[in-house]
Amino acid sequence: MRHARIFGIALLFAFFLPALAARQQKDYLTSLEADKIRDAELPSLRIKLFLEFAADRLKKFQYELNRPSSERRRAERLNALLNAYTGCVDDAAELLDLGREKQDDIRIGIKEMQKRVKEFLPVLEKLAAEGAERDLYKETLTDAIEATKLAQEEVEKTAKEFAPGPVRRKP
Repeated sequence: MRHARIFGIALLFAFFLPALAARQQKDYLTSLEADKIRDAELPSLRIKLFLEFAADRLKKFQYELNRPSSERRRAERLNALLNAYTGCVDDAAELLDLGREKQDDIRIGIKEMQKRVKEFLPVLEKLAAEGAERDLYKETLTDAIEATKLAQEEVEKTAKEFAPGPVRRKP
């Protein structure tokens, strides 16, 4: 009887554990991207990956926007890409904050975030000022700009706390 219960519990875990793991995956990441994030051991590498994914979403958004289309789901596609961009930037900023709290070495992640945010913000602001079909994605774009500015604040705050490491000089 006891073995049957243990077997039943093991069977439940075998059935529900993969479903639970699938739910934990961010809905804006592909399974390959989620695997890359999981496999990255260092916080700086994870930050860099999230920023690469954000850049990819922004590039895809610009491509979709410039592509002539009269599809019914165009607004949905554009908003989904901007939401995915925002999620990636938010996750990168969250990892910076977490790395700062844990006192991890996130200097590479800081440099990457500083560089990428300076690239992203002008693109987003230009879209807000003169992007085609702005009414389709106006609110989502506003959220993306806000997330990018918050990430910029976070990285600057973190950069101040993480001064460059000491340089040894030879006598």
